[in-house]
Amino acid sequence: MWEEKNQTFTRDFILLGLLYPNQYGLLFLMLILIIFMVAIMGNTVLILLIHLDTQLHTPMYFLLSHLSFMDILHISNIVPKMASNFISGQQSITFAGCGFQIFLSLIFLGAECLLLAAMSYDRYVAICHPLRYPNLMNHQISVLMAAGCWLVGTINSTIHTTYALHLPFCGTRGIDHFFCEIPAMLKLSCVDTSHYERGVYVSAVFFLLIPFSIILASYGQILCTVLHIKSVEAQKKAFSTCSSHLTVVVMYYGPFIFTYMRPKSYHTPGQDKILAILYTILTPMLNPIIYSLRNKDVLCALMKLLGKTLMHRN
Repeated sequence: MWEEKNQTFTRDFILLGLLYPNQYGLLFLMLILIIFMVAIMGNTVLILLIHLDTQLHTPMYFLLSHLSFMDILHISNIVPKMASNFISGQQSITFAGCGFQIFLSLIFLGAECLLLAAMSYDRYVAICHPLRYPNLMNHQISVLMAAGCWLVGTINSTIHTTYALHLPFCGTRGIDHFFCEIPAMLKLSCVDTSHYERGVYVSAVFFLLIPFSIILASYGQILCTVLHIKSVEAQKKAFSTCSSHLTVVVMYYGPFIFTYMRPKSYHTPGQDKILAILYTILTPMLNPIIYSLRNKDVLCALMKLLGKTLMHRN
Protein backbone atom coordinates (compact mmCIF):
# COMPACT_ATOMS: atom_id res chain seq x y z
CA MET A 1 0.00 0.00 0.00
CA TRP A 2 2.87 2.38 0.83
CA GLU A 3 4.36 1.80 -2.64
CA GLU A 4 1.01 2.57 -4.31
CA LYS A 5 0.51 5.76 -2.26
CA ASN A 6 4.06 6.86 -2.96
CA GLN A 7 3.42 6.62 -6.70
CA THR A 8 0.85 9.41 -6.50
CA PHE A 9 3.70 11.84 -5.73
CA THR A 10 5.97 10.72 -8.57
CA ARG A 11 5.80 10.78 -12.31
CA ASP A 12 6.58 7.07 -12.54
CA PHE A 13 4.01 4.49 -13.58
CA ILE A 14 3.41 0.99 -12.26
CA LEU A 15 3.11 -1.84 -14.77
CA LEU A 16 0.82 -4.33 -13.03
CA GLY A 17 2.01 -6.95 -15.52
CA LEU A 18 0.77 -10.13 -17.07
CA LEU A 19 2.25 -12.79 -14.77
CA TYR A 20 1.60 -13.61 -11.14
CA PRO A 21 4.72 -14.04 -8.95
CA ASN A 22 4.35 -17.80 -8.49
CA GLN A 23 5.56 -21.01 -10.15
CA TYR A 24 2.91 -20.79 -12.88
CA GLY A 25 3.94 -17.23 -13.66
CA LEU A 26 7.56 -18.37 -13.89
CA LEU A 27 6.62 -21.19 -16.29
CA PHE A 28 4.64 -18.78 -18.45
CA LEU A 29 7.57 -16.37 -18.44
CA MET A 30 9.89 -19.16 -19.62
CA LEU A 31 7.45 -19.89 -22.46
CA ILE A 32 7.38 -16.20 -23.44
CA LEU A 33 11.20 -16.05 -23.37
CA ILE A 34 11.39 -19.11 -25.63
CA ILE A 35 8.96 -17.43 -28.06
CA PHE A 36 11.08 -14.27 -27.81
CA MET A 37 14.29 -16.12 -28.68
CA VAL A 38 12.64 -17.99 -31.56
CA ALA A 39 11.29 -14.71 -32.93
CA ILE A 40 14.69 -12.99 -32.69
CA MET A 41 16.56 -15.92 -34.24
CA GLY A 42 14.00 -16.58 -36.98
CA ASN A 43 13.76 -12.97 -38.10
CA THR A 44 17.53 -12.43 -37.88
CA VAL A 45 18.25 -15.51 -40.00
CA LEU A 46 15.68 -14.35 -42.55
CA ILE A 47 17.26 -10.89 -42.82
CA LEU A 48 20.73 -12.43 -43.26
CA LEU A 49 19.51 -14.82 -45.96
CA ILE A 50 17.84 -12.01 -47.89
CA HIS A 51 20.98 -9.90 -47.62
CA LEU A 52 23.44 -12.66 -48.60
CA ASP A 53 21.55 -14.49 -51.37
CA THR A 54 21.29 -12.48 -54.60
CA GLN A 55 18.30 -14.55 -55.75
CA LEU A 56 16.33 -13.02 -52.89
CA HIS A 57 17.12 -9.45 -53.94
CA THR A 58 13.58 -8.82 -55.14
CA PRO A 59 10.90 -6.34 -53.98
CA MET A 60 8.98 -9.06 -52.14
CA TYR A 61 11.95 -10.14 -50.02
CA PHE A 62 13.10 -6.55 -49.55
CA LEU A 63 9.74 -5.76 -47.94
CA LEU A 64 9.90 -9.02 -45.99
CA SER A 65 13.28 -8.05 -44.55
CA HIS A 66 11.75 -4.81 -43.25
CA LEU A 67 8.89 -6.81 -41.71
CA SER A 68 11.40 -9.01 -39.90
CA PHE A 69 13.35 -5.97 -38.71
CA MET A 70 10.15 -4.39 -37.35
CA ASP A 71 9.26 -7.63 -35.55
CA ILE A 72 12.70 -7.85 -33.91
CA LEU A 73 12.49 -4.27 -32.65
CA HIS A 74 8.86 -4.57 -31.57
CA ILE A 75 9.17 -7.72 -29.48
CA SER A 76 12.46 -6.42 -28.02
CA ASN A 77 10.61 -3.29 -26.92
CA ILE A 78 8.11 -5.36 -24.89
CA VAL A 79 9.47 -8.67 -23.57
CA PRO A 80 12.79 -7.69 -21.89
CA LYS A 81 11.12 -5.06 -19.71
CA MET A 82 8.30 -7.45 -18.82
CA ALA A 83 10.80 -10.18 -17.90
CA SER A 84 13.04 -7.87 -15.86
CA ASN A 85 10.03 -6.57 -13.91
CA PHE A 86 8.92 -10.12 -13.07
CA ILE A 87 12.40 -11.31 -12.06
CA SER A 88 13.30 -8.22 -10.01
CA GLY A 89 9.85 -7.80 -8.49
CA GLN A 90 9.92 -4.12 -9.43
CA GLN A 91 6.83 -3.04 -11.33
CA SER A 92 7.67 0.62 -11.83
CA ILE A 93 8.59 2.24 -15.13
CA THR A 94 9.74 5.84 -15.41
CA PHE A 95 7.62 8.45 -17.15
CA ALA A 96 10.28 8.80 -19.86
CA GLY A 97 10.61 5.01 -20.18
CA CYS A 98 6.87 4.63 -20.59
CA GLY A 99 6.76 7.39 -23.21
CA PHE A 100 9.67 5.81 -25.09
CA GLN A 101 7.93 2.42 -25.04
CA ILE A 102 4.70 3.91 -26.38
CA PHE A 103 6.58 5.82 -29.08
CA LEU A 104 8.47 2.77 -30.35
CA SER A 105 5.47 0.45 -30.09
CA LEU A 106 3.25 2.75 -32.15
CA ILE A 107 5.96 3.17 -34.80
CA PHE A 108 6.38 -0.57 -35.27
CA LEU A 109 2.67 -1.39 -35.07
CA GLY A 110 1.65 1.35 -37.50
CA ALA A 111 4.49 0.74 -39.95
CA GLU A 112 3.85 -3.02 -39.95
CA CYS A 113 0.15 -2.50 -40.70
CA LEU A 114 1.05 -0.47 -43.79
CA LEU A 115 3.87 -2.82 -44.77
CA LEU A 116 1.63 -5.90 -44.73
CA ALA A 117 -0.71 -4.10 -47.14
CA ALA A 118 2.26 -3.25 -49.39
CA MET A 119 3.35 -6.90 -49.36
CA SER A 120 -0.12 -8.07 -50.32
CA TYR A 121 -0.11 -5.59 -53.23
CA ASP A 122 3.26 -7.01 -54.34
CA ARG A 123 1.82 -10.54 -54.39
CA TYR A 124 -1.28 -9.32 -56.22
CA VAL A 125 0.80 -7.74 -59.00
CA ALA A 126 3.14 -10.75 -59.21
CA ILE A 127 0.33 -13.29 -59.60
CA CYS A 128 -2.43 -11.33 -61.33
CA HIS A 129 -0.28 -9.09 -63.58
CA PRO A 130 3.06 -10.90 -63.98
CA LEU A 131 3.96 -9.20 -67.27
CA ARG A 132 3.56 -5.75 -65.73
CA TYR A 133 5.39 -6.65 -62.51
CA PRO A 134 8.75 -5.06 -63.49
CA ASN A 135 6.99 -1.74 -64.07
CA LEU A 136 4.51 -1.84 -61.18
CA MET A 137 6.90 -3.29 -58.59
CA ASN A 138 10.63 -2.67 -58.82
CA HIS A 139 13.41 -1.86 -56.37
CA GLN A 140 12.75 1.89 -56.39
CA ILE A 141 9.04 1.43 -55.70
CA SER A 142 9.69 -1.08 -52.90
CA VAL A 143 12.17 1.34 -51.28
CA LEU A 144 9.58 4.13 -51.43
CA MET A 145 6.95 1.80 -49.94
CA ALA A 146 9.18 0.77 -47.04
CA ALA A 147 10.33 4.34 -46.39
CA GLY A 148 6.73 5.55 -46.51
CA CYS A 149 5.66 2.94 -43.95
CA TRP A 150 8.43 3.99 -41.54
CA LEU A 151 7.80 7.71 -42.07
CA VAL A 152 4.01 7.62 -41.67
CA GLY A 153 4.31 5.29 -38.68
CA THR A 154 6.78 7.66 -37.01
CA ILE A 155 4.62 10.74 -37.63
CA ASN A 156 1.54 9.00 -36.23
CA SER A 157 3.48 7.76 -33.21
CA THR A 158 4.90 11.21 -32.48
CA ILE A 159 1.44 12.79 -32.47
CA HIS A 160 -0.21 10.16 -30.25
CA THR A 161 2.71 9.83 -27.83
CA THR A 162 2.94 13.60 -27.34
CA TYR A 163 -0.80 13.92 -26.72
CA ALA A 164 -1.07 10.89 -24.44
CA LEU A 165 1.82 11.95 -22.20
CA HIS A 166 0.38 15.44 -21.78
CA LEU A 167 -2.81 14.05 -20.24
CA PRO A 168 -3.14 14.55 -16.45
CA PHE A 169 -2.99 11.21 -14.62
CA CYS A 170 -4.57 10.53 -11.22
CA GLY A 171 -4.58 7.88 -8.54
CA THR A 172 -1.86 5.26 -8.15
CA ARG A 173 -0.74 5.57 -11.80
CA GLY A 174 -0.96 1.80 -12.03
CA ILE A 175 -1.25 0.62 -15.66
CA ASP A 176 -3.08 -2.71 -15.69
CA HIS A 177 -1.02 -4.07 -18.58
CA PHE A 178 2.38 -5.65 -19.27
CA PHE A 179 3.60 -2.65 -21.26
CA CYS A 180 2.66 1.00 -21.71
CA GLU A 181 -0.22 1.03 -24.18
CA ILE A 182 -2.46 4.03 -24.79
CA PRO A 183 -5.90 2.35 -24.22
CA ALA A 184 -4.74 1.15 -20.80
CA MET A 185 -3.27 4.56 -19.93
CA LEU A 186 -6.43 6.45 -20.88
CA LYS A 187 -8.19 4.87 -17.90
CA LEU A 188 -5.79 6.72 -15.56
CA SER A 189 -6.55 10.16 -16.95
CA CYS A 190 -8.37 12.69 -14.76
CA VAL A 191 -10.05 14.40 -17.72
CA ASP A 192 -12.54 13.43 -20.38
CA THR A 193 -10.61 11.72 -23.19
CA SER A 194 -13.53 11.19 -25.59
CA HIS A 195 -12.11 13.80 -28.00
CA TYR A 196 -8.75 12.05 -28.08
CA GLU A 197 -10.46 8.65 -28.46
CA ARG A 198 -12.04 9.92 -31.67
CA GLY A 199 -8.54 10.74 -32.90
CA VAL A 200 -7.42 7.22 -32.05
CA TYR A 201 -10.42 5.89 -33.96
CA VAL A 202 -9.49 7.92 -37.05
CA SER A 203 -5.91 6.63 -36.88
CA ALA A 204 -7.21 3.09 -36.49
CA VAL A 205 -9.28 3.45 -39.65
CA PHE A 206 -6.21 4.63 -41.58
CA PHE A 207 -3.74 2.09 -40.15
CA LEU A 208 -6.04 -0.88 -39.61
CA LEU A 209 -9.28 -0.93 -41.59
CA ILE A 210 -7.92 0.47 -44.87
CA PRO A 211 -4.79 -1.75 -45.01
CA PHE A 212 -6.82 -4.77 -43.89
CA SER A 213 -9.34 -4.10 -46.68
CA ILE A 214 -6.49 -3.80 -49.20
CA ILE A 215 -5.06 -7.13 -48.03
CA LEU A 216 -8.43 -8.89 -48.31
CA ALA A 217 -9.04 -7.40 -51.76
CA SER A 218 -5.55 -8.39 -52.94
CA TYR A 219 -5.84 -11.97 -51.76
CA GLY A 220 -9.38 -12.16 -53.11
CA GLN A 221 -8.09 -11.25 -56.57
CA ILE A 222 -5.21 -13.70 -56.15
CA LEU A 223 -7.59 -16.54 -55.31
CA CYS A 224 -9.80 -15.70 -58.30
CA THR A 225 -6.74 -15.86 -60.55
CA VAL A 226 -5.60 -19.13 -58.99
CA LEU A 227 -8.99 -20.72 -59.62
CA HIS A 228 -8.39 -20.33 -63.35
CA ILE A 229 -5.17 -22.33 -63.14
CA LYS A 230 -5.66 -25.79 -64.59
CA SER A 231 -3.03 -27.48 -62.43
CA VAL A 232 -4.63 -28.89 -59.27
CA GLU A 233 -1.25 -29.07 -57.54
CA ALA A 234 -0.59 -25.39 -58.26
CA GLN A 235 -4.03 -24.50 -56.90
CA LYS A 236 -3.41 -26.43 -53.69
CA LYS A 237 -0.04 -24.73 -53.23
CA ALA A 238 -1.53 -21.28 -53.81
CA PHE A 239 -4.47 -21.92 -51.47
CA SER A 240 -2.11 -23.22 -48.77
CA THR A 241 0.13 -20.17 -49.07
CA CYS A 242 -2.77 -17.68 -49.10
CA SER A 243 -4.53 -19.34 -46.17
CA SER A 244 -1.38 -19.30 -44.02
CA HIS A 245 -0.69 -15.66 -44.88
CA LEU A 246 -4.28 -14.66 -44.13
CA THR A 247 -4.16 -16.54 -40.83
CA VAL A 248 -1.24 -14.41 -39.66
CA VAL A 249 -2.89 -11.24 -40.98
CA VAL A 250 -6.14 -11.97 -39.11
CA MET A 251 -4.19 -12.82 -35.92
CA TYR A 252 -2.44 -9.45 -36.20
CA TYR A 253 -5.19 -7.11 -37.37
CA GLY A 254 -8.09 -8.74 -35.52
CA PRO A 255 -6.89 -8.16 -31.92
CA PHE A 256 -5.36 -4.83 -32.94
CA ILE A 257 -8.68 -3.59 -34.36
CA PHE A 258 -10.61 -4.91 -31.37
CA THR A 259 -8.26 -3.10 -28.97
CA TYR A 260 -7.98 0.30 -30.65
CA MET A 261 -11.48 0.70 -32.11
CA ARG A 262 -13.49 0.18 -28.93
CA PRO A 263 -14.47 2.97 -26.53
CA LYS A 264 -12.46 3.18 -23.31
CA SER A 265 -15.45 2.03 -21.23
CA TYR A 266 -15.57 -1.33 -23.06
CA HIS A 267 -11.97 -2.27 -22.29
CA THR A 268 -11.20 -4.91 -19.67
CA PRO A 269 -7.60 -5.47 -18.49
CA GLY A 270 -7.61 -9.25 -18.88
CA GLN A 271 -9.05 -9.11 -22.37
CA ASP A 272 -6.65 -6.38 -23.51
CA LYS A 273 -3.64 -8.33 -22.23
CA ILE A 274 -4.62 -11.52 -24.07
CA LEU A 275 -5.24 -9.60 -27.29
CA ALA A 276 -1.93 -7.76 -26.95
CA ILE A 277 -0.05 -11.06 -26.64
CA LEU A 278 -1.20 -11.97 -30.15
CA TYR A 279 0.10 -8.89 -31.96
CA THR A 280 3.14 -8.10 -29.79
CA ILE A 281 4.60 -11.55 -28.99
CA LEU A 282 3.09 -14.37 -31.07
CA THR A 283 2.94 -12.65 -34.47
CA PRO A 284 6.67 -11.70 -34.53
CA MET A 285 7.45 -15.38 -33.99
CA LEU A 286 4.99 -16.64 -36.62
CA ASN A 287 5.88 -14.17 -39.39
CA PRO A 288 9.26 -15.69 -40.35
CA ILE A 289 7.75 -19.18 -40.22
CA ILE A 290 4.73 -18.40 -42.36
CA TYR A 291 6.32 -15.98 -44.82
CA SER A 292 9.65 -17.73 -45.30
CA LEU A 293 10.14 -21.25 -44.01
CA ARG A 294 7.29 -22.46 -46.22
CA ASN A 295 8.97 -20.73 -49.16
CA LYS A 296 11.20 -22.86 -51.38
CA ASP A 297 13.44 -19.92 -52.37
CA VAL A 298 14.22 -19.15 -48.73
CA LEU A 299 14.78 -22.81 -47.88
CA CYS A 300 17.17 -23.17 -50.83
CA ALA A 301 19.06 -20.07 -49.68
CA LEU A 302 19.28 -21.52 -46.17
CA MET A 303 20.61 -24.85 -47.48
CA LYS A 304 23.22 -23.06 -49.59
CA LEU A 305 24.34 -20.98 -46.63
CA LEU A 306 24.61 -24.05 -44.39
CA GLY A 307 26.52 -25.90 -47.13
CA LYS A 308 29.01 -23.05 -47.51
CA THR A 309 29.45 -22.87 -43.74
CA LEU A 310 30.20 -26.61 -43.50
CA MET A 311 32.62 -26.48 -46.43
CA HIS A 312 34.43 -23.53 -44.87
CA ARG A 313 34.82 -25.39 -41.57
CA ASN A 314 36.11 -28.52 -43.31
